Amino acid sequence: MKRILVIGANGQLGHCLQKLAHRYHDVFDFNFTSSSVLDITKHEDISREFQDYQPDYCINASAYTAVDLAETEEDKAFAVNTYAVADLADVCESHECTLIHVSTDYVFEGNTNIDYSEDNFTNPQGVYGASKRKGEELALDNNPKTIILRTSWLYSEFNKNFVKTMLNLFATKDELGIVNDQYGQPTNANDLADAIMEIIKKDAKHFGIFHFSNYPETTWFNFAEKIKEYSGSSVKLNPITTEQFPTPAKRPMRSTMNLDKIEKTYGIEPRRWEHSLEECIEVLKSLK
Repeated sequence: MKRILVIGANGQLGHCLQKLAHRYHDVFDFNFTSSSVLDITKHEDISREFQDYQPDYCINASAYTAVDLAETEEDKAFAVNTYAVADLADVCESHECTLIHVSTDYVFEGNTNIDYSEDNFTNPQGVYGASKRKGEELALDNNPKTIILRTSWLYSEFNKNFVKTMLNLFATKDELGIVNDQYGQPTNANDLADAIMEIIKKDAKHFGIFHFSNYPETTWFNFAEKIKEYSGSSVKLNPITTEQFPTPAKRPMRSTMNLDKIEKTYGIEPRRWEHSLEECIEVLKSLK
């Protein structure tokens, strides 16, 4: 039975992987670890975990994701997103373990009308994106058996995310301004978890960088409009510009990713974000 080590079990993706693990109990053994058990920035913690568990696959679902705070906590962002990832890839290589590492659309500048492919030039505009991009590079350098999945606008029924923030605001506000000039692809973390397991199930592995998200592109305002529709809220939403909602970290204005490679290589067909969003909101309703 193949062994799968999941690092970052308490994050959105980690929770989604735990949710689906029961489907694979007869073919895969899972070991879910959180930061309270395994500190990814400590080499001795990683080495001990690999020595004890001897995984065949390592899914790195952990990351420093505080995009704005990263501008003033650069050392922390690079410690988790870059140097820890490099060390993890190195340990994976020494144990002949495949690393599946999750990255972000923030590695792109976001100033083009063409959907970004995996081979397009990267030019992150903030510390968070820069730390993730450097982590990608070092992971691939240290372990040729690395699969990097870039994703975007991740949400789920777990933890803090845009969907849950909107629902909470809908319950307390009569009117909200939502940015309408930034374009990207919302991604249900449950769909990302499914995609990861589809990759692991394939006998033939293709390594390198792949893009995965739901589709098509939308804006934060249109995303919020759908959240409003599916939740039955009566809140008034007003489109605003990025200039009207300044943030410490610069966001890509359009970071839409081309999804052809993962479909052609692994046969994974991404779903429309509207369908995945509606499912998520139904789950959240059931949890009330």
